[in-house]
Amino acid sequence: MKVGVFDSGIGGLSVVRAIERDLPAIEVLFRNDSEHMPYGTKSPAEIYTFIVPIMQSLIDEGCAVIVIACNTVTTTLIKELRAAFTVPFVAVEPMVKPAARLTTSKIIAVCATPTTLASPQYALLKDMYAQNITVLEPDCSDWASMIERQQVDNEAISNRINEVIDAGVDVIVLGCTHYHWIEEKIRSIANGRASVIQPEAALVRQLQRVLSTLP
Repeated sequence: MKVGVFDSGIGGLSVVRAIERDLPAIEVLFRNDSEHMPYGTKSPAEIYTFIVPIMQSLIDEGCAVIVIACNTVTTTLIKELRAAFTVPFVAVEPMVKPAARLTTSKIIAVCATPTTLASPQYALLKDMYAQNITVLEPDCSDWASMIERQQVDNEAISNRINEVIDAGVDVIVLGCTHYHWIEEKIRSIANGRASVIQPEAALVRQLQRVLSTLP
């Protein structure tokens, strides 16, 4: 069986590796849109025009399920995609709910793109799961581009992470799959002072559930 994985850039490759590791019988087709990335600074309407042809190409190649490994696309356009196509979508979104359960300081940080942070879906997640929790949203607007170019500014990342930890954060959410590539760096900076969470394992479990329902 074929499964498509889509992300704006190279971030989704970490999701591909997680699927291939845990579901080795699945053939994974990965597509990105490096021509138009970063998505995190673009409008949902603009992004939609980019991704519809890519979704159709994955379906045309026989993908039974498509994984959206892009928080920006999920939080702004997943309803539109599910309305436009008949294949099931498995979508990643910021892990506000797990972070709210994990925190003891009642202060969490969500590292995500500006478009994700401005989306109604993200606001809904906070309203549903973090009403009594302070959610800090450090400026990560240039992180995806840095990672895509392989020109990571370690000092800038360290400053952002230390700022939120100094403010009392004990759980850091990686709300963009690009950031998975610097997860170990962020863990090293946090140095046990805060947990760092990202959704690959949960995404694979959800994919398994969806695949089990297919004929």
